[in-house]
Amino acid sequence: MDDPTTRRSPDPERELDIRRLSAFAARPGGGNPAGVVLDASGLSEERMLAVAAEVGFSETAFVTDPAIDGDPRHVRVRYFSPDAEVPFCGHATIATSVLLAGERGVGAFVLETEVGAIAVTTAPGGASGGASGDASGGASDGGASGAAPAGASDLVGSFVSVEPSVQMLAAGVEERLLGLLGLTAADLDPRWPVREAFAGNRHPVVPLASEDVFDAFTFDPAAVRALMDEQGWKGTVTVVLLPAVAGPETKTLEVEARNLFPVGDITEDPATGSAAASLGGYLRELGAVRAPARVLVHQGRHVGRPSVLAVEVPETGGIAVGGGAEPLD
Repeated sequence: MDDPTTRRSPDPERELDIRRLSAFAARPGGGNPAGVVLDASGLSEERMLAVAAEVGFSETAFVTDPAIDGDPRHVRVRYFSPDAEVPFCGHATIATSVLLAGERGVGAFVLETEVGAIAVTTAPGGASGGASGDASGGASDGGASGAAPAGASDLVGSFVSVEPSVQMLAAGVEERLLGLLGLTAADLDPRWPVREAFAGNRHPVVPLASEDVFDAFTFDPAAVRALMDEQGWKGTVTVVLLPAVAGPETKTLEVEARNLFPVGDITEDPATGSAAASLGGYLRELGAVRAPARVLVHQGRHVGRPSVLAVEVPETGGIAVGGGAEPLD
């Protein structure tokens, strides 16, 4: 295997080694597929976009500098959907970090992204992790051993987001969004408001009161995409169902989310790391959990790819999101 510090000069027309993995799977056949190119040095934006379109997953990660200043544990990454560059992508970050750990050894990495430096910790996985949905564990410092449900993954990773923020939607946008989803204000969970949350990407968070409504709502992908583009929502629309126990004394929480991401042939994302981080910031800001807290986000049931994302919410700073990744090839 090549030493990443002594790779040959980049050739933008060279054949690429494109890896395909599924991250955050709750069981075999679950998780969110991601493409990863571990050596994308010298590739143009046009080539990366074309590769992402060819792969066809919601995002593909490109390691554009595999060893910054000769350090193989410090890399630069860009993310592309089939349609455009995305500032940050959580499940592709986990997939990339698992591949890096497999080649370079487990431990800490730093990924330089369009939203800033992302700290990642990797560790061995195994069948005894928390992917079964056990939320009894306490909060940790965001390392892979605390944040990542290992499931059957050989390796797991956990990233710490940039500083999260939460703000109100622009005037009239909440009503427009609800209308596109066939919802009204009466369908919302009265305890928790609709807000826009950021932890690398901007995600509107829509808490619903009823599981029946949560399961049944539908939407026109083109209309939702148009609103997302207008509002600069590069991530997903996060529709979430919070349990009755959510509140200022809650230290562990299990929630279910549907993340709408109309791009190409995709309409709904099965596991969204950036949205899970943003949701963690939302829960802390609104007082739905008492930090430090642990949140398990279940996702993907509605698209047949069940997933689970382990979220660690510290008292301050970035939100940790962890999980495993397995090759699809």
